[in-house]
Amino acid sequence: AMLLRFSGLCFLLQVLTIILFAVFARYSPESSLSLCSQQLNCSWRNQDSRSQPLRFRDVHLQAVLGFGLLVAFLGRYGPRSVTTSILVVAVTVQWAMLIQGFFFTFQNGKIFVGAQSMVGADFCAAAILISFGAVLGRLNPIQLLLVALLGVTLFTLNEYLLLSLMGVSDSGGSLTVHAFGAYYGLMVSRLLHQSRKDKRKEQQDTGKQTDIFAVAGIVYLWVFWPSFTSASTVCGDTEPWAVLNTYFSLSGSTLATFVLSPVLCKESPPWLVQIQDATLAGAAVMGMTGEMLVTPFGALTAGFLAGLIPPLGFRFLTPVLSSRLKTQDSCGVHNVHGLPGILGALLGTLLSVLATADTYGERMELVFPLVAQGSRTVVDQALYQLCALPVTLLLAALGGCLTGALLKIPGLRSALYTRTLENAFLGEVKLGGC
Repeated sequence: AMLLRFSGLCFLLQVLTIILFAVFARYSPESSLSLCSQQLNCSWRNQDSRSQPLRFRDVHLQAVLGFGLLVAFLGRYGPRSVTTSILVVAVTVQWAMLIQGFFFTFQNGKIFVGAQSMVGADFCAAAILISFGAVLGRLNPIQLLLVALLGVTLFTLNEYLLLSLMGVSDSGGSLTVHAFGAYYGLMVSRLLHQSRKDKRKEQQDTGKQTDIFAVAGIVYLWVFWPSFTSASTVCGDTEPWAVLNTYFSLSGSTLATFVLSPVLCKESPPWLVQIQDATLAGAAVMGMTGEMLVTPFGALTAGFLAGLIPPLGFRFLTPVLSSRLKTQDSCGVHNVHGLPGILGALLGTLLSVLATADTYGERMELVFPLVAQGSRTVVDQALYQLCALPVTLLLAALGGCLTGALLKIPGLRSALYTRTLENAFLGEVKLGGC
């Protein structure tokens, strides 16, 4: 009966989505490709339609396989992490295209979808998968679906506030993807705290299978994340900046692991999982600043600083989150996504102040169009970039509290119900990260 309830929920969600797509969704003609981009983000203008399928492919692979392999190091989870990712992506992408369509491209009673719409939906899926990293192994599949549905709505609202209303430049998602996803999941975890269950001893899985998954995750990060960061930039203009800055940042963050981990973990060399975390942190810090003029030495410096955060965070901050703040962070998203995302936002604020027409040239209109048009000064733009941080954190916290409260409804959170569904679909997970 319990398994049928989950099957029935999936059926109802799919039927509802099909009906909504039939009523509202239409393909966007090539002549109106700029319609979506102008309202989503000022830096998404004049996209080359030939490059959009390639960008979508890289972003989609990162969302489905990259994030699935990132949590495969958890005990006895293994390939089921990819199963969870595919389930979440299948639900999130459909729902995100509808919600984002109503916010950004709704005209004459219809929403228009295209290749760039799919990229935006995969960005949303990435944020939701980051959120799951904080609660992995503690929710049954029905609760996972509810977290995804509510998270998509909150993500789109935050994106609309930052990109459309405030005119913030965040093409790679330091705030909209990494910071929002991390703190939304952490607040859900805090609301679901149960002292008896959450005091289980953390365990580190370092078996052979774990190393294989970690290697695969690192490879996917290095190959596809530069495309992920540059997917919403203008092809042939700011895209090379985003790709190069991300690669520089990945290099610096990875090297930081080999600098700090031997000091903190003297009994063993850096684990592959730690290298994986540092690589993620280096990518997160370039989300906002990737398309800006960071310069090579700036990207290397930012990546190196971001790479220091995960080992320090797991050593000193994670115990505080667990013992003092009663927040169990299963995959360490606070150290890997949250704090690097905040660092990226602060760096983006600094670069906004330093932006000049001489250094950016024609790219100023693409990265900071309101400044190029004269309606804002660089100081005004920097203030908007800075204000976007508390807006994101506040919305993620309030949304996480609301979602966590809903998940505590007795009918949704039963010990037997949760255990049965997890064993049937996802398997058991030992809490604890790097």
